[in-house]
Amino acid sequence: QLQLVESGGGLVQFGGSLRLSCAASGFTMDDYAIGWFRQAPGKEREGVSCINKRGFINYSDSVKGRFSISRDSAKNTVYLQMNSLKPEDTAVYYCAADLFFCKDAMNYWGKGTLVTVSS
Repeated sequence: QLQLVESGGGLVQFGGSLRLSCAASGFTMDDYAIGWFRQAPGKEREGVSCINKRGFINYSDSVKGRFSISRDSAKNTVYLQMNSLKPEDTAVYYCAADLFFCKDAMNYWGKGTLVTVSS
């Protein structure tokens, strides 16, 4: 059974850092595109970053230069390092997997982890 579990969320002050983890079971992450998405209260879900099977990475303009996605094949885990956090980064963060592409409608989703940035 394919499963994604996010962790690492919490409360952080403006300008602080957090590292989110997305641990996979039931499949090998290297064989999938893995993306991070977020949904703030009252807003639509948005893509944050994605790493495809070839290792190509993209970031949304809102996080470029502050967030970094990485993959640890040995641990079958993908990370999202978030630096210089702002209150507008407050959201539930989800990781998702797709067998083929980084896209909005990924095939498999975790349940999310809440990130709250205080001003």
